[in-house]
Amino acid sequence: MNINRTEALDMVRESISRVVPGADVAALGPDDAFRDVLEMDSLDFLSFVEVLSERSGVRIEDEDTTRLTTLSAGADFLLAHSRPPR
Repeated sequence: MNINRTEALDMVRESISRVVPGADVAALGPDDAFRDVLEMDSLDFLSFVEVLSERSGVRIEDEDTTRLTTLSAGADFLLAHSRPPR
């Protein structure tokens, strides 16, 4: 899947919303650590990673999770790992 930055940011926001219903993801700044701002626990965060991986089609390894702490970082990760169309 080949995505642009806006689509990547939307995927991160939508994935958070699925895990933390009612979360005000529109209020998150690009560099806000959403685990802290939204008070996500470890299980919520792991669920977010799973949802983001499923939604984006990007495989996210355990060691990659530390790179998914903000909207910007999550979008950057997706952009770097999305596959161009065939």
